[in-house]
Amino acid sequence: MPLFLYLLGLAVFAQGTSEFMLAGLGPDIARDLHVPLSDAGLLTSAFAAGMVVGAPLMAVLGRRWSPRGALLGFLSVFVVVHVAGALTGSFLVLLVTRIVGALANAGFLAVALATAVSAVGPDRKGRATSILLGGVTLACVAGVPAGAFLGQLWGWRSAFWAVAAVSLPALLAIVRSAPGGARGDSRTEAAEPRAPLAAELRTLRRPRLQLALLLGALVNGATFCAFTYLAPVVTDVAGLAEGWVPALLALFGIGSFLGVTLAGRLADTRPRAVAGGGAVALVCGWSLFALTAGSPAATVALVPLLGTLSFGVGATLISRILYAAEDAPTLSGAYATAALNVGAVIGPALGGIALTWGARGPLWVSAALAALALVAVRRAFEVADVTSPGKAPHIQAPPAS
Repeated sequence: MPLFLYLLGLAVFAQGTSEFMLAGLGPDIARDLHVPLSDAGLLTSAFAAGMVVGAPLMAVLGRRWSPRGALLGFLSVFVVVHVAGALTGSFLVLLVTRIVGALANAGFLAVALATAVSAVGPDRKGRATSILLGGVTLACVAGVPAGAFLGQLWGWRSAFWAVAAVSLPALLAIVRSAPGGARGDSRTEAAEPRAPLAAELRTLRRPRLQLALLLGALVNGATFCAFTYLAPVVTDVAGLAEGWVPALLALFGIGSFLGVTLAGRLADTRPRAVAGGGAVALVCGWSLFALTAGSPAATVALVPLLGTLSFGVGATLISRILYAAEDAPTLSGAYATAALNVGAVIGPALGGIALTWGARGPLWVSAALAALALVAVRRAFEVADVTSPGKAPHIQAPPAS
């Protein structure tokens, strides 16, 4: 894999850290800017909503530039708004920077996904995708705890400065290595001829792509439904001390990194096994967690396992979206980004409602979402079976039971 892809993964790591780090910085921000904690929580919601809306809009905007110009522009805006957020004393300004940062993040990830798969062979999209998504999982493992630690040590603003600083090596890599040429103005340099926008949008009519998008949203919704409300499960149901919460979040992150790594090796060659078998395992896993959450040993064992399964299946589904939308080279990454973030918005919202049933409620919702994904996987197999094969490998129908 080209070194350039790993540096793009570093930028995704910084952006993932930014998206999730407010979970540990909210109380400090609320005190410093003199707003209720509930208002500080809007910073996270605004970022997620900006990601959903921004993915397709920013990808369309990015069509006017070469990949290098789009990546450089989106990442530069991301860095600037984090510097502004670190300097401001206004909650309203901070909220606006979060929305703008989310739009830039969405645009960057959409273009980065499309650029990554175009930089490798037609049968290595899963591997390229896993490198970028590895940045997100590393953000869960290291970035978010590090942001919380910096916030405790030097205040919440230091975490914003750190995110901006970590993005700088990726900026340099984009200038030197991204498609678009080494010299001249990347906004005007011609990249490869682009398909008409209308033709790219027509790919959304394909049932195979629609099912892949639905699957991505359902699996990610299940993941973030449980992940968002893991703390009350750990303390109120399993009866562990609060000090176990960051440790188990880190274990979930380690599992997610392992899942993305495994998916990178299997998604291109064995998508049926990963998507179909993984969906079955997720239904069983979330259900088992809901039933056994009162056991500390079961909780410690299942958290990393479910992180591995969730992100392994999720990464595979992203590669399926990119394969299904291969005729939409500039929008395929946007489709994948939007689907993931629809899940990231819907999952926690449903989990919040399920908390009225008790702390196990979100786990049961995750199991239900995984069950819906399993039904959709079966339908995806059937659609793929009657679809003529394209350039990339497709999911084949499972043998009749």
